[in-house]
Amino acid sequence: MSWQRFRERANLFLYGNKDIVLGTGKILNVIVSLVAIATLVVYYGYANSEERSEQLLFVIKLSFLFYVIHYLVRFIYDFNPIDFLKRTWFEGILMFLLTIEGISYNLFDTLLLERISESAGIRGFADLSTLFVQVYFLIAVIIGIGKGGSVFPRFKLNPALIFIASFALIIFGGTGLLMLPEMTTPGNGMNFLDALFTSTSATCVTGLMVEDTSTFFTFKGHVVLLGLIKLGGLNIIAFGSFLMLAARFGLQVKQHDVIEDFVNKDTFVSAKSMLRKVVIWSTGMELLGGLVMYFLWDERVPFVNNGEKVFSSIFHAVSAFNNAGISLFSDGLYNEAIRDNYFVHWTVTILVFFGALGMVALFDLFDYRALRERMRAPWKRIRFMTKIALYFSLALVLVGAIGYYLLEYNNTLAGMDQFGKITTSFFQSVTRTSGFNSVDIGAIGVPGLFMLLVLMFIGSSSSSTGGGIKTSTFAIVAADVLATIKGAPNTELFKRTITPILKSRAYSVLLFFIVFDVLGVFFLSITESEILAMEGRDLLDLAFEEVSALGTVGLSTGITALLSPLGKLIIIVSMFIGRVGTLTVAFAVGVKIISKNYKYPDGHTMVG
Repeated sequence: MSWQRFRERANLFLYGNKDIVLGTGKILNVIVSLVAIATLVVYYGYANSEERSEQLLFVIKLSFLFYVIHYLVRFIYDFNPIDFLKRTWFEGILMFLLTIEGISYNLFDTLLLERISESAGIRGFADLSTLFVQVYFLIAVIIGIGKGGSVFPRFKLNPALIFIASFALIIFGGTGLLMLPEMTTPGNGMNFLDALFTSTSATCVTGLMVEDTSTFFTFKGHVVLLGLIKLGGLNIIAFGSFLMLAARFGLQVKQHDVIEDFVNKDTFVSAKSMLRKVVIWSTGMELLGGLVMYFLWDERVPFVNNGEKVFSSIFHAVSAFNNAGISLFSDGLYNEAIRDNYFVHWTVTILVFFGALGMVALFDLFDYRALRERMRAPWKRIRFMTKIALYFSLALVLVGAIGYYLLEYNNTLAGMDQFGKITTSFFQSVTRTSGFNSVDIGAIGVPGLFMLLVLMFIGSSSSSTGGGIKTSTFAIVAADVLATIKGAPNTELFKRTITPILKSRAYSVLLFFIVFDVLGVFFLSITESEILAMEGRDLLDLAFEEVSALGTVGLSTGITALLSPLGKLIIIVSMFIGRVGTLTVAFAVGVKIISKNYKYPDGHTMVG
C-alpha cells in the first residue's frame, strides 16, 4: 500500500470518529483538571502523612500523563499538524517539558527542572511549576468549552455582571485557600472574615492588610497572595479584550461602546492578539522590574537564601506594577533594612507609575508599530486618551512630590539627606495609587494626609491596575469647570471637544465616588467608636482608610488591624465596589436608550 493511500484511509478513519474522540477528551480534560487542582489543594494546604503524600503525588502524575496523551490525540486528529503546532506552541512546550520530566523521574528518580533550579539556589520551583501547569490547563479547558459554542450562546451576558462575577470568583477562591492550615505560620490561622478581607485586598490590588504579611503567612501563603494580585491586576487591564472575545458567547457588539477606557476601537477585530499583548507586556515589565530589584537589594536585607531573594524580587515587582502595595517586609518599604535603599524605591516608583498609566497608554507610547508610524509620519502624535493619562499623571506626581517635600520637610523627611528627601517625596506621590510606603504614614501631618487623600481620590489612569476616579474623569471635570468659568460654549481639552456623553459619564463617576466615600466614612464613624476614642485618632483616620479602600490604594494610618468585624465588612465592600464600581456605572450610563419621538420642554433653574 502506498503512503498516499495509507494517509487517505487514516484520514477517513479519523474523520469518522473525530467528534466523539475529541468531545470525550474535552469532558475528561475538565474532570482531570478539577481533580488535579483539588488534589493540589489537599497536598499543599494540609499537613499530610508520607503515605498520603505519595498517593496525592501519584494522582498529579497521572494528570500530567493524561495531558500529554490528550495533546498527542489532538495532534493526530488535526488534518493540518503543522498549523496545529503553531497554534498550540506554548502548550506544546509544556508537553515537551512534562515528557522530559516524566522520563527523568522514572529513569533517574529526579526532576530535571527542580535539580537545575536548586543548583541556582531556587527552592520550590517544582511546586510552583506544578501549580502553574494545572491552573493553565483548567483555564484552557474553560476557554475551549466556550469556543465550542455549546454552553454560552443561548444566554445574553451582561458585561458588568461578568466583570463583577469574575472578581467575586477569584476573591472567594482566594479566601478558601488562605484559610488552609499550611498557608499561615504555626500558631496562626485565618478566620473567614480576615481571609475574605485579605483576599479582597489582594484581588482588588488594594493592599490593606489585617495581619503582618511577612510573619503571619508561610511561603505557600505568599504564593497565594502573589497569584491573587496577578489575577486581579490582569483581570482589570485585560477586561476590555475579554469583553470583545466574549462577544462570541452572546454579548451584543453595541454593548462594547463603553470599553474605550480599556482598548482602542482599532483593536476590536484583534481582541485575541490584544489579550495576548496585555499578558506579555505586563508579565515582561514585572519580570524586568524583578530582575532589576534582585541586583539592588541592600546587603542588610535578611534573605535566607538566593531563592528567597528571587521570590521577593518577583513578588514586589508584581505588587508594584499591579498597584497592590503588598510587601513581604514588616512595615513595608519603611522596614529598617530597606528604608534607605533608595534605588529599590525608585524601581518600585517606576513600576507603580507605568502600572497606573494604563496599558493602552503604554502601547501607544512604546509599541514599536506606534513608534515606527510616528517616525515615518512626524505629524502624527500620541492619542488623545494617552495625552490625558500621561500629562495629568506627570502633573499629579510633580504636584504631589513638591507638596509632600514642603509639608513634610521637618517631619517624616527629617534626618534624610537631600537625595533621600527627593526620592521619598516622589515615592509617596507616585504610590498614592498603590499603597507602598517608605515612611510611617501615621506620622504624617494633617496637611500631608489631606493632600494624599485628595491624590488617592483622583487615582490612576484608565485601563490601568490603579483605582480612584481616574485621571480622565478628573481631566474632563476640570476642563468643563474651566470652560464654565470662561463662559466658553464648548468643553475643550488638548484641542479636542469633549462630548456631552463623556461629561455625563465623568460627573457620574465623580458623584459615585463622593457618595460612597461619604457613606463609608459615616458608617465607619458608627462602627469604629473605639478607634475614635483612642488618643491621637480622629475622623481623618477613618476618612483616609475609606478613601484608600474605595480608591483601591492601600495606604493606612495604622488602623486596619484595629477595625471591628463590621468595620472590616465596610472596607471589604468599599474595596470591591471601588474595583468594579466605576465600570458598573459606565455600563449603566452607557446603555443606549430607546429612541422616542418626543421631547419635553426645556427646564431652567438657578444653579449655585
